[in-house]
Amino acid sequence: MNRTIPLDQLVDKVMAELQKKLPAALQNAASQPAANVTESRMPSETGSADDFGPPISHVPNAKWAEGVEELIASTPARIGVWRSGTRPLTREMLKFRCDHAAAIDSVYGTVSQPLLDEFGLFTVDTYFENIDNYLKRPDMGRIIRDDGVERIRRSCRMKPQVQIVVSDGLSANAVDANLRDVYPSLLDSLSAHGLSLGTPFFVRGGRVAVMDHIGDIIEPEVLVLLIGERPGLVSSRSMSAYMCYRPRKGTVESDRTVISNIHPRGTPSLEAGAHIGSVLKAMLEQKTSGVNLDI
Repeated sequence: MNRTIPLDQLVDKVMAELQKKLPAALQNAASQPAANVTESRMPSETGSADDFGPPISHVPNAKWAEGVEELIASTPARIGVWRSGTRPLTREMLKFRCDHAAAIDSVYGTVSQPLLDEFGLFTVDTYFENIDNYLKRPDMGRIIRDDGVERIRRSCRMKPQVQIVVSDGLSANAVDANLRDVYPSLLDSLSAHGLSLGTPFFVRGGRVAVMDHIGDIIEPEVLVLLIGERPGLVSSRSMSAYMCYRPRKGTVESDRTVISNIHPRGTPSLEAGAHIGSVLKAMLEQKTSGVNLDI
């Protein structure tokens, strides 16, 4: 059985076991609260730091306690975690290692096939071959394999008004965590704006510029790529939506429009899906995207 528990609970269990092994005198000292301690609510997640957990940051004898609290409350970054001598606190080091492990899992993970089946997304591959090669050779994630090109031509409607593509990118977890909300919201937004949709599909091992190769094959008016972002220690489940008006080979990055940081601590998935539809509508009306788009 695959069971997961919140990160803070896991860290608490480990700390409790460590404390059992301490001499009684040290246990009593460790249980005493520090003087003039500033506490903040730091992020926590089942495996990474996307949501706020209990107060765990301590800045003893802060000269400007209110300022420290305001700073820590303004960002999920690791601020005011303090130290024990010259090293990080054990609890903070455990959290850091858990969040780092979650980021690695995101890169090396795979998107849930039942999730793709739920939305009827067929899969094509780029020439990325494997994750290690994908990280070293970004160019190989920009081109669809020949068999994938044939499947796209066979399965997709050509020259659609809007083409949706989903890709794992650098975070399979981002697709698993956000697609179930952002995708239906996007479909509703397209319908509300009176926009017609092509045949959505999933690209395994895709990079952002795979949009251009797909654009050459399908020739959509606008294309949106929902792709996993590079994971960090704040969130391993962040998705981006890259949009482009008539993407083709030779498209430059300034011609793309992006909504990034789609995750619980960033732009909520439902809100992102609705906003993507509005941006696509503006692209079609203005016949442009990227830095030339007025939104």
